[in-house]
Amino acid sequence: MNDSVINNDQAFLEALRMGDKKAFAILVETNSEAIYRVALRMLNDPEDAEDILQETFIKAYRSLPNFEGRSQFSTWLYRIAVNEALMMIRKRKLDTISINQDYETDEGDFIPQQIVDWCCLPEKELINNESRQQISWAIKKLSPSNRAVFILRDLSGLSTRDTAEVLDISEAAVKTRLLRSRLEMREHLSSYYAGRIAAT
Repeated sequence: MNDSVINNDQAFLEALRMGDKKAFAILVETNSEAIYRVALRMLNDPEDAEDILQETFIKAYRSLPNFEGRSQFSTWLYRIAVNEALMMIRKRKLDTISINQDYETDEGDFIPQQIVDWCCLPEKELINNESRQQISWAIKKLSPSNRAVFILRDLSGLSTRDTAEVLDISEAAVKTRLLRSRLEMREHLSSYYAGRIAAT
């Protein structure tokens, strides 16, 4: 049973609201993998991601009687998971990088220091284990708010509208944060790929 079927099934929604454990088990099974991936990308720690996954469904279960069905279940669960991950980041004061004033225009656009053209790298260079580790590192360096947008839009494939709903921000803010996160990612990865290009 996929998320769209779940959301269009009024009987299923009512069963969830009434505390039906079988219906809730279906909801968990349908969404656990995606929620875990988002939490893992946000926190870069499997144990923390497991904690977020568990907390997400605990909070969802407690809140089901008040769920009105205006959004997809997955969108609602993403919102809970991202909020939990952001709270964990704040509590543990993880190292993050903010957009430095020196790199911002008056309009608030981010200007990277170094841009490397990766077009000439073989595909295997872009997807090898070392590259994946560098990409994970670069994601971790994004500010929490930009990281959330990047993960939801570019890695999880949510639409701009759904991402805005998950994060409770405007679609314009999603587009701005996504642009900044992509530029930050490119900035962080430029020196690494510059070295790979020089070695080819």
